[in-house]
Amino acid sequence: MAQSFLMIPFFFFLFGIVIGSFLNVCITRIPEGLSIVRPASRCPRCETPIKPYDNIPILSWLFLRGNCRHCGLPISPMYPIIEFLTGAYFVLAYYAFGITLPTFKWLFFGCLLIVLIVTDLLVRLLPDAVNFLGLGLGLAFATRIFPSSFLGIYGLWFRLPHKLPQGVAGIIDSLLGAAFGSLLLLAAAVLYKLVRKRDGMGMGDVKMMAMVGAFLGLRGAFLTILFGTLLGSIIGIGCVVVLYLIGWKRDLAVRAARRGLGKGNANSLRLAIASQYQFPLGSFLGIAALFVVFVLPRLLQHLFL
Repeated sequence: MAQSFLMIPFFFFLFGIVIGSFLNVCITRIPEGLSIVRPASRCPRCETPIKPYDNIPILSWLFLRGNCRHCGLPISPMYPIIEFLTGAYFVLAYYAFGITLPTFKWLFFGCLLIVLIVTDLLVRLLPDAVNFLGLGLGLAFATRIFPSSFLGIYGLWFRLPHKLPQGVAGIIDSLLGAAFGSLLLLAAAVLYKLVRKRDGMGMGDVKMMAMVGAFLGLRGAFLTILFGTLLGSIIGIGCVVVLYLIGWKRDLAVRAARRGLGKGNANSLRLAIASQYQFPLGSFLGIAALFVVFVLPRLLQHLFL
């Protein structure tokens, strides 16, 4: 029993880092509109194909000291980090749900979110290919697993008719979650543009919430938006304060003030420039979705049961 207790998570971790290597390919290629199948992995500078023994997750990067074997081009530490985090996520999913059908659902969900979180951080893009694939998978899983079931007794705001087949009830909750999540963000984006006269949110965030809602259902989509926007607001305000204090874009603000551009002095212009920094809302929503799935249900159990 002790051996199986350790071996199963170990195999989940190994499988996870292999999947993480594939997610790295998705993260680097999908935003560029490139195939994730061909060509095989190669150095972007010398274009030498990467040998299988140089493509072992985590270990190859360590052995090569983060450089290309042939031309010495530095390899981003993002690759082993994503591989390790994916492996750790697979272990977390195993401990949270065991070897069950919901485990596979949340593994797919987590892999999609990892791609979206990182691409939004790096290039401020939430690819349609990932969002639409996730929307389809979420609806498909809903036919077998009720979307809000991970929240236990806190999973529903309403009672569905008892005579509805489980698959139909799941699809209803999934569709409601997708519609609510996407339309709420769309309404917020339209309102922001009306008030501020500029775009404050991309349509990628709207499509991402359709995908998240399809996996999490109505209540899960609401909680994701609640915690995601709260997290984004806290970090966003903190980043604006830090950027202002470290003098980010100070020279630009001083030159603009001397030329009479904008309103106020250089300090007020610096604050205005810092507040225009674009934050990756999709990354915050992805982190919040994982919080809703893995952390919130256990917090609710400890607090109310």
